[in-house]
Amino acid sequence: MQPAMKNLLDRISINPRICHGQPCVKGTRIMVWLVVQYLAHGDRVEDVLVAYPSLSREDVQACLAYAAEMTRERVIPVEVTT
Repeated sequence: MQPAMKNLLDRISINPRICHGQPCVKGTRIMVWLVVQYLAHGDRVEDVLVAYPSLSREDVQACLAYAAEMTRERVIPVEVTT
């Protein structure tokens, strides 16, 4: 993972006591899926920032980075025994 990506992912928190453990922007109760959904429906980053003034542009980027990381294909080697 690139260092810039790691820095963005540091802005996301998962805490079972906040929003039922769903990934949120750190220090808020704004869930990652909500931000990504706004963008997927055609809203601009500026629209998200107006709707949620506590977010920064980097927070929105962090939500996208998190979504990208979660959908990335991974290959996990499994030893087959016979």
